[in-house]
Amino acid sequence: MTFVTTKTLLAAGALLASSALSALAGPLADRIAAGEPIRIGFSNVPIWGYPDENGDAKGFVNEIALGILAEMGYDNVETSVTEWGGLIPGLQANRYDIITGGLYILNSRCQNIAFSEPIAQTGDAFIVPAGNPNNIQTFKDILNGGHIMVTGAGYNTIESARREGLGDDQIMQVPGPSEMLAAVKAGRADAGGMTYFEANYFAETNDDIDVTDPAALPEWTLNYVGIGFREDDSDFMAEFNAALASYVGSDAMLASVEEYGYRESNLPGDVTAEWVCENR
Repeated sequence: MTFVTTKTLLAAGALLASSALSALAGPLADRIAAGEPIRIGFSNVPIWGYPDENGDAKGFVNEIALGILAEMGYDNVETSVTEWGGLIPGLQANRYDIITGGLYILNSRCQNIAFSEPIAQTGDAFIVPAGNPNNIQTFKDILNGGHIMVTGAGYNTIESARREGLGDDQIMQVPGPSEMLAAVKAGRADAGGMTYFEANYFAETNDDIDVTDPAALPEWTLNYVGIGFREDDSDFMAEFNAALASYVGSDAMLASVEEYGYRESNLPGDVTAEWVCENR
């Protein structure tokens, strides 16, 4: 009799546990249920996402992502750094559960991964030698002047440059921001195409580098930042988005990202990931 009752209780408990997890169905929810950490992958990109001297995840995208997870009650998180070009492949290969570090929501990326609702909006800019000797403000300036633009492999600025008419012979691709800076400093490239956050950081920390005006670029280069998930984790992402809705723009969030230069003007407003996927 005791055995039967125990079996019944165990079965009922399993059913309840199954029901509780149904709202978070998917591989990530299975890992969480098993006590495994949520694995976040990011690249070493100034301001956006980078490891500090202790290896802890810093940057405004990481701060926001970790803040949202904390609001959801999750603090068992493991972070790791990879090259920018390895973020989406790493997510697809199940090496990470979430990818951060400043991914713009782009139509081409929406074909491969799922994005949270936007957490920020920002434009792009160029780093150029101090004084901007080639008077570069736009992609057209690079095209018409026969100049070379350096950018990161996998960066949205590759698509933007091609859309503005640049051929691959004018686009130098390197692993990431530090290599972009080095190419401009060494004269191997005339301009470095990147996010305004990155470009402004380099201009502030290097006397021989200036940053161009992001407003000089076409309106369609204004981009929206999201957090990347696998399509299989869409139910978990829905829970994440629910927490995001109340956290992004809150006093706590704005305080956590103030040191990175994120301001209220960078809030995404009421733009949705669905709209961005269709229009960017």
